[in-house]
Amino acid sequence: MLKNLFSPYRTLCLTALLASLGGQPALAQQPSSASPAQPQAPASQSQQAEDDQKPTETLKVNVNVVQLFFNVKDKHGALIPNLTKDDFEIAEDGKPQTIKYFTPESNLPLTLGIMIDSSGSQRNVIDMEKEVGGAFLKQILTDKDEAFVISFDITVDLLQDFTRDTHRLQAALNKAKVNVDYSSGGIPGMGGGPVPQSGNSPGTLLYDAVYLSAHDMLSKEVGRKAMILLTDGQDEGSRLKIQDAIEAAQKADAIVYVLLCADRGFYGFGGYSGEGEMRRLTEQTGGRVINVGNKFDKLREAFDQIAAELRSQYNIGYTPTNTKKDGTYRKIEIKNKQGYKIQARSGYYAGKEAD
Repeated sequence: MLKNLFSPYRTLCLTALLASLGGQPALAQQPSSASPAQPQAPASQSQQAEDDQKPTETLKVNVNVVQLFFNVKDKHGALIPNLTKDDFEIAEDGKPQTIKYFTPESNLPLTLGIMIDSSGSQRNVIDMEKEVGGAFLKQILTDKDEAFVISFDITVDLLQDFTRDTHRLQAALNKAKVNVDYSSGGIPGMGGGPVPQSGNSPGTLLYDAVYLSAHDMLSKEVGRKAMILLTDGQDEGSRLKIQDAIEAAQKADAIVYVLLCADRGFYGFGGYSGEGEMRRLTEQTGGRVINVGNKFDKLREAFDQIAAELRSQYNIGYTPTNTKKDGTYRKIEIKNKQGYKIQARSGYYAGKEAD
């Protein structure tokens, strides 16, 4: 099992960790004089200060019930409210299922991961990402919710552990720095961009970051869970593949949104090829890609759209007719009887019985 390595004293390089962890990436935490996060442990006095920042409500879910949070939209992309259980049908692997419960929930606790690409390709957009991302967190988080901040380039760094304190979250976003100094001849790709790497040198560990966010941060949380990636979608150097990232997000029941932020001038004539993989990631987890380029207003509008979707989610649950707990992937299809578009994850992994 992947280990949590949250060190408040140093940033751990992914490549160094691979040797000690048998090839698996691990998440590092940057130093924080205000509130260093600690590895998970039983409740104690040392955790008392953090407890007041945790949501006071949790969603208890029957382990035999599959639940999904999803949005319903018309052909123009407008959200459709006020639908009922009778407006939907659900199938697992093509077999009809009986809906056990249905609620138009918008106020359940939300756990949110903000993930900011700090590679060199983001040098002209990262400041607007910090500003608009911080404003979004102030808008969306309630006293029941929590969020964390991760940055990724040649390492994956936990800048702020779970908190509902928006000031800490903004401070964490502000810590994200592009780690290449182009004015002094920094080299794109060596910790700063999507230029292809020679050998095993990492550049932008996007897939590793999604995996770690899902596996280390969200998998043990309950209720509504989402990741928002601020990135150009280009991965260079991850040890894991896009499918590993998708599976980790699905197993964590996390919706993934990708805000494609890119200064097109950085790529020259070659362009970049990350958008297709980002669409795979979002479509299979119930989120979507929003292309904002380097426009402040488009980024702000995209965050507003995500806020509206997270507040307008339906919650549906059923007990699967396939009772095997074999760890296999099950495809889910939700249909609306009026023909509205459903934005939901494409399936789930059945829990595996302990040996």
